[in-house]
Amino acid sequence: MPKPFRKSGPDGSLGSESAASPGLSGAALETVAKRPRRHFSAADKLRIVKEADRCVASGKRGELEALMRREGLYSSHLSNWRTSLGAHGAAGLTAKKAGRKPKFTEAERLNIQLTKRNAELERKLHIANVLIALQKKAHEILGLALPESDGET
Repeated sequence: MPKPFRKSGPDGSLGSESAASPGLSGAALETVAKRPRRHFSAADKLRIVKEADRCVASGKRGELEALMRREGLYSSHLSNWRTSLGAHGAAGLTAKKAGRKPKFTEAERLNIQLTKRNAELERKLHIANVLIALQKKAHEILGLALPESDGET
């Protein structure tokens, strides 16, 4: 926002003028609120793309440009929508979630988590098997009889 303009008087002192005073050109300063961003639904995008195709097919000069002015579009909007429509069909025109795409889906995250847990349990099992083998060797060296097992190993 521009600072208010202050004129100096004939004696060199600054006058006390408010922000509502006229600007350099003599006109009152006016601020205009920003327009909110427009969002097109998938149905609107599909309607506009089909209407643009009809305009091109009719062959009338300036008809497509008039449509874009009427809808307030740039040609890049139309080309992006046509590309999405061709690649993914009508589903490609739906609004995308803003921001970065997740690196992994929920199923992939669960798979990674279970793989890590499986590796940890295998490591613990290996340590337990080594300790059991060590205990068997200790019993053999000391000549102690091992307790009878129920057949579980």
